[in-house]
Amino acid sequence: MGVLISNYPLNSMKRQLLALAALTVATGAMAQSSSVTLFGVADVSVAHLSTSGKSVTGLANGGNSSSRLGFRGVEDLGAGLKAGFWLEGGVTVDDGAASGFKFDRRSTLSLMGNFGELRVGRDKTPAYQNLETFHAFADAGMGAINGHSLISGSAAGTPEGSNPKRVSNSVSYLLPKLGGVYGQVTHSFGEQAGNNSLSSHTGLRLGYAAGPLNVAGAYGLVRGGTATTDVDYKTFNLGASYKLGSFTPMVLVASDRGADKRIDLYSFGLKMALGQGELRAAYSMYEDKKQDDADSQRLALGYGYALSKRTELYATIAHIKNDGKAARKLGSSLSPTPNVGKKLTGYEIGLRHNF
Repeated sequence: MGVLISNYPLNSMKRQLLALAALTVATGAMAQSSSVTLFGVADVSVAHLSTSGKSVTGLANGGNSSSRLGFRGVEDLGAGLKAGFWLEGGVTVDDGAASGFKFDRRSTLSLMGNFGELRVGRDKTPAYQNLETFHAFADAGMGAINGHSLISGSAAGTPEGSNPKRVSNSVSYLLPKLGGVYGQVTHSFGEQAGNNSLSSHTGLRLGYAAGPLNVAGAYGLVRGGTATTDVDYKTFNLGASYKLGSFTPMVLVASDRGADKRIDLYSFGLKMALGQGELRAAYSMYEDKKQDDADSQRLALGYGYALSKRTELYATIAHIKNDGKAARKLGSSLSPTPNVGKKLTGYEIGLRHNF
């Protein structure tokens, strides 16, 4: 009897331990098949900009990379399929403004597999991705390309501009890994009553990246106008870069057309590893093909010093020269719009931290 009493609790404990171990293994397997990541960028700089009769000094956001906060996750569905989500919104570091925070930078849900990726929601356009890829300063800060909408101003019926950075209500297909070939096709629905194509966007991008070479072209079409009159805005761009040791030269050609306007962009850039950081330089020309004496030229030079893998101290100086009928500005969030035909110079020193 004493043996039975002593063995009963021992066997019961073994069964409980085995059950707990099985539950732990199952929970661990479930945890490994799904993951969620909190990420972001905090970037702020002290900037000064001056032009004829105007000057401003203060804190600017996103001098190296746009400040942001986001969540992303992936779940393994088995059979080679994965589901993913990405929610990302812009933030301002200088004043910490969080009122009305929304995931306006990206809000997507994806299904991924050997076939590639099907992505729906709000995301960058293919043409914009090409612009920021092949410019030394991308589209952030004093040296930013500022070329996502070469035709200045937003057209009637196109709230996000004639060539938007991002589009809502979009469906995208991204190619799987095919050697060095990559590509994307995107369509966003205008969702306008009376004219379903109004404010819609269609874009595609096709490129090849292998070894030191990366080259890609992109196209975008926005349907603008009114409920009864359509106006097509088209954008084309082609970019390339080639890594030569510590040097990476790059070139970009782009054109925006529509509503009897055409602006062409030619940009030449260079990235060079230097010390514990990177030197960046870019020269860009904006040519108005429909109006004389309305061109601009911009030169930017910068250096980023890596304090760690995630933190960089940077400095940039940029200058833009406008012809008699042009009034383009620099990319800084503080940049004033110069008077027509006037020059604009700016510089900034900032700190960027990725987390």
